[in-house]
Amino acid sequence: MPWEKNFDLDEATDKAINVFWKKGYEATSMADLTAGMNINKGSLYNAFGNKKALFDRAFLRYDRLNRRETLRQLDQMDDPVAAIETLFNGLIEETRNDKEKKGCLLVNTALELPNHSSHVQKMVTAALAEFEAFFARTIKRGQHSGSIPASINPEEAAKSLLALVVGLRVLARGAFDASSLEALKTEAMRLIS
Repeated sequence: MPWEKNFDLDEATDKAINVFWKKGYEATSMADLTAGMNINKGSLYNAFGNKKALFDRAFLRYDRLNRRETLRQLDQMDDPVAAIETLFNGLIEETRNDKEKKGCLLVNTALELPNHSSHVQKMVTAALAEFEAFFARTIKRGQHSGSIPASINPEEAAKSLLALVVGLRVLARGAFDASSLEALKTEAMRLIS
């Protein structure tokens, strides 16, 4: 009799996201995944292939539902300055609600980048480049509307804003308190004023 899955793939992938998010790719074992996903090893292999393939699926789903969706919503805001401030406010709020101090799966994966396949490295690099592109186009939009000074170099400011996002996500895992994260947001907003 052929193998039949008796679980929802997206639901199982969401459970895998949480396991990878808490432990990181390298530290996550197959036993961690089967326990966290509440499926047996055979089902995991049959449905997802292997740990690498499961991580790829989990990372892409996380990225689509989180970073891409957030940037899509921010791109629709009329006020570019408010869009950037809303992003930083959202990151700080997520940090306050992150009792397990998991941080961000994208940033956590970027920190482990040398341990990943070239495929994952390309996914992470592309996601970070899209984040940077969001900042650059938002700054240009603000310059066009007059809310951001024309003297600011959009590409350079975008790189700095991305660095502040990454730094905030890393430091929010326990090294900085909420007021220190607010200081990072203040510096981010200063870059575009």
